Amino acid sequence: MAPAVQFRLENAWHPVEGDDCGAFVFTLVNLSDVALSDFKLAYTSLTRVKDTEEPILDNAVFLKRNANFHQFAPPAGFVLQPGASWTFRVGGLWRPAKHRTDGAKSAYITLSTGQHAAVAVADLMLGGGHSAPPPALLPEGQVTQPFAMLPWPETAELVAGEGFPVALYPAEGATLVELRAVENVLRLFCRLFAVGHAPLSLAPVHQGRAISLKAEEALGASAYRLDFAADGIKLTYGDVAGLQYALTLLSQMLHGARTQPETFHFPVSGTITDKPRYDWRGCHLDVSRQFFPVADVKRLIDILAWFRMNTFHWHLSDDEAWRLEIKAFPQLTTLGVLRGPDEPLLPQLGNGAEPVGGFYAQDEVRDIVAHAAALQVEVVPEIDVPGHSTAMLVALPELVDGQEAPDSYRSVQGYPNNALNPAIEYTYEVLGKVFDEMVELFPSKLIHIGGDEVAANTWMASPLARKLMEQEGIDGTFGLQSYFMKRIQKMLAERGRKLAGWDEVSHGGGVDPEGTLLMAWQKPEVGLELASQGYDVVMTPGQAYYLDMVQDEAFQEPGASWAGTVPPKHTYTYEAVAEFPAELAARMRGVQACIWCEHFLTRDYFNHLVFPRLPAIAEAAWTRKDNKDWLRFAAIVRLSPRY
Repeated sequence: MAPAVQFRLENAWHPVEGDDCGAFVFTLVNLSDVALSDFKLAYTSLTRVKDTEEPILDNAVFLKRNANFHQFAPPAGFVLQPGASWTFRVGGLWRPAKHRTDGAKSAYITLSTGQHAAVAVADLMLGGGHSAPPPALLPEGQVTQPFAMLPWPETAELVAGEGFPVALYPAEGATLVELRAVENVLRLFCRLFAVGHAPLSLAPVHQGRAISLKAEEALGASAYRLDFAADGIKLTYGDVAGLQYALTLLSQMLHGARTQPETFHFPVSGTITDKPRYDWRGCHLDVSRQFFPVADVKRLIDILAWFRMNTFHWHLSDDEAWRLEIKAFPQLTTLGVLRGPDEPLLPQLGNGAEPVGGFYAQDEVRDIVAHAAALQVEVVPEIDVPGHSTAMLVALPELVDGQEAPDSYRSVQGYPNNALNPAIEYTYEVLGKVFDEMVELFPSKLIHIGGDEVAANTWMASPLARKLMEQEGIDGTFGLQSYFMKRIQKMLAERGRKLAGWDEVSHGGGVDPEGTLLMAWQKPEVGLELASQGYDVVMTPGQAYYLDMVQDEAFQEPGASWAGTVPPKHTYTYEAVAEFPAELAARMRGVQACIWCEHFLTRDYFNHLVFPRLPAIAEAAWTRKDNKDWLRFAAIVRLSPRY
């Protein structure tokens, strides 16, 4: 049984005349038997007070602010009696609250003894205006071809049967490679649908149907062909990936026919030919804001494999935590992961009185990489540098220019002095050792180094950075960033790896585009700009492919909103290649979903925001534009596994 709630913080956002950003009104309710005096209240919220100004307060005293962390105290002499409440107002916000997740995500109080006590929080309420619930996100959907296939294949000329086989099994003569592929997809299905009837078997099944398997390299990478007949199925594949994709598609079709026979059927005859639209069919996961245990990471990779996605972009570090064990610097996963009232890092984004941590030991990383490889999914690791490095700097203070004022600049998220300094030579020594261990853990030829959201005035107060600028003829923050990135690119090349990053890597002169892959996230037109500069591009614009974005404008819809409102239909119909002229189209490598986890405090939030938009991106990555159908997708996506 969960312990009884002793304190609750209610929060509401109110419009303020003359201030578009409005104000918060907080009410702390004492549900305990003890009167409180001389206490402090802390909360975390993505709707922050402005970094450059003191908060506008009523009935409270401002104590501390660090990124999303805020701490206040009641007026001197205030006593909060049992059953009573303390209400205070906080203005000077940097933006208005637009949705119920824009308020306090967690809270705790610090007692006069120095002890910390948990405070329960719930949804932000709207003070003034209409607090509307969101509408249904999906139509009922309809199919013109009664087959459960997602993503939809390149061609499908099929005749529906009256019934369906109990299971599918490899015909006599299957090779060891083929049997292992059947086993892999069977296990994948059983993990995703624990109570679903197995669609595959390694042995002949009464009322089943045999699959004759044949390799044909001429089909090409990831391609396959399925020929259906009443007495069996012929599966021809170009490589092992194509074999897995075909078996996965067959499993989808049989699962759909079994669970929704009024809508979906299994083919009795006909042909499917298929290959992916794009080489890069990716999904990113931020594990820094919220830690995901190994089993949960594997679960997401399983879901990617079910939708024939082939890249898992693993965001392993950020301001909030460093999650990858580096044996050369164990402090990265001791000092650099612990968040709490008395820990090296303050609570952020849902953390309260209890300390939180979590990281991936190297053996766990190897396990995850092997799990993904067995499913034809490549793991591309990311450590985010030079910005977003608060956790790294807390763990390794030798990376700080001691002559620089400790709050000389702030990141867009409000972190003070959060970027690795390009003028400190030890920075490159540390990163070199980090890369040495990463290349042993990750077979991918790409290492993603972030490069995003370095504030415009970063390093300008650092004497060491100023000296480097003068020596090298470097102009400003982005010139320094380019200097840093070029050195990192060279270090990766020395280790047989290529650089991937966010679109800001191109700033200040960028890096050598040859072999470099950049991800266009800020807005769609950035992708075209990068391609015209010679970079290979993955399209992941926040306005379509960021799965933390709200799906409706209603106040009660959860999620972020900086990139606007992203309903599932928009995600599905968005065409990332639309702006690319023919001569640059080859530089568009593919598309990627991004799961940023500021709002993902529970599995239910994850499922609400990620589905059905992740499968929508999977279909955009695999299926040609003229083969997509929103209503068909809406009907089939209801069969998707959940996280």
